[in-house]
Amino acid sequence: MPFRPTFWPTVFTIPTLIVLLGLGTWQVQRLHWKEGLIAERTARTTAAPIALPPAGQPLSPEALADLDFRHATTTGVFQHEREMYLAARTMEGSVGYQVITPLQQVDGSVVLINRGWVPESRKDPAKRAQGQVAGTVAVDGAIRAPRSKNWLESKVVPDDQPAQNLWFWEDLTTMGAHAGVAPEKLAPVFLEAGAAPNPGGLPIGGQTRVNLPNDHLQYAITWYALAVALVVIYVVYHRQQQRGRQQP
Repeated sequence: MPFRPTFWPTVFTIPTLIVLLGLGTWQVQRLHWKEGLIAERTARTTAAPIALPPAGQPLSPEALADLDFRHATTTGVFQHEREMYLAARTMEGSVGYQVITPLQQVDGSVVLINRGWVPESRKDPAKRAQGQVAGTVAVDGAIRAPRSKNWLESKVVPDDQPAQNLWFWEDLTTMGAHAGVAPEKLAPVFLEAGAAPNPGGLPIGGQTRVNLPNDHLQYAITWYALAVALVVIYVVYHRQQQRGRQQP
């Protein structure tokens, strides 16, 4: 029995099928992009450490992008009395803060260090005194380039509240000014401390996001499966219609 498609079901099915296949292909492309991004971040954070860029020298967007996530080390003294708190940070379902502390490097310049996460109940430095290490320390971690909010983030992320020392966005310039660091003394990047434990266990370092959520394969399979189901329904519908017309 020859297959004879009808007009309106075909008009509906063909554009829908094209959309479903397009969405599946787009998710495959996103999968490869995400895998490449994760691989690049992993390679950068595990490579031999580099030195931080010098303070007081603005970097181009291209230079900052090249530095982002690179493994780096520095040495200096923490200025714990000037630490700042990134709010609304969670870890394993618990709400807390990430602690940003200025580190005065051996050359006198300052870099802002994301030392890691503390629970809300331990925000007060007095409740984690062991972690307020004194003297010269070596910090090993990942460079993070400062960036601006995009349009969506500007709508959903609250504004920083320097007067309350409460931060929702890592604004390097404003944070440096809040910490009393002259612009010519401030490193042009952040440094996120690695996972080496601090005395007393807090802050918990290693907060750099290297392994990103990657569900694109599941999404691609879903779209392709819907495309296959649509074709099956289309064929079955027409076969049933043709059988019905042939019956006396």
